[in-house]
Amino acid sequence: MRQILATREPKEDFDWGNTWVAEMFMSHAEQKRRRIAMERKSGITPEIKRYTEMKAGVILTSTGIGVTIFLFFLMQGVIQANPGSGAILQYIFLAGLIPIFVGLALIFNGYFISKKLVEIANRQKEPNQLPANDPKQLSSPAPDTNEFKSTPFSVTEHSTRHLKTPDKK
Repeated sequence: MRQILATREPKEDFDWGNTWVAEMFMSHAEQKRRRIAMERKSGITPEIKRYTEMKAGVILTSTGIGVTIFLFFLMQGVIQANPGSGAILQYIFLAGLIPIFVGLALIFNGYFISKKLVEIANRQKEPNQLPANDPKQLSSPAPDTNEFKSTPFSVTEHSTRHLKTPDKK
C-alpha cells in the first residue's frame, strides 16, 4: 500500500479553462469554433448536417399532413355532434398547415441553401487554398502614404507669431 502511494503521480492542477464556466464567458466566435471542432471530431460534416436537416423537414411535413387530416375528420365529427359550433371548428384543421410549411422550409433550406454551405466547406478543405485564418488573408494591404495630398501649412506652424510679448509692469 505504501508503494502505491509513494509511486502515485501527483495530481494535475485544475484547469478552469475546460469548465462550463469558461465556455460561458467565451466569445460567440470562439464558441462556434469549438462547436465546429467537436462536430468534426465526432464525424459530423456539413453534408451530414444537410441530410439531417432535410430528413427533419420530411418528417415534420409528414407529421403536419397527418395532423391536418386528423383535425379535419375530428372537427367534422364534432360539428355533426354539435351543429351550432360549426362556424369556427370547421377551420381548425388549418392549424396542421403550420408544421407542413415549417417542414417544407427545412427541406428547401437543406436542398438549396445548405448545399451552398457544403460547397464552401469543401472549398476550404482544398489544399491549394489559403486557410481561413491566414494572417495574409485577414490583414489589410500596407498603407500608401503617397496617396495623401501634402498641405502647405501645419497646425503648429507659426503658432507663436501672433502672440504679443507680455507687458512688463
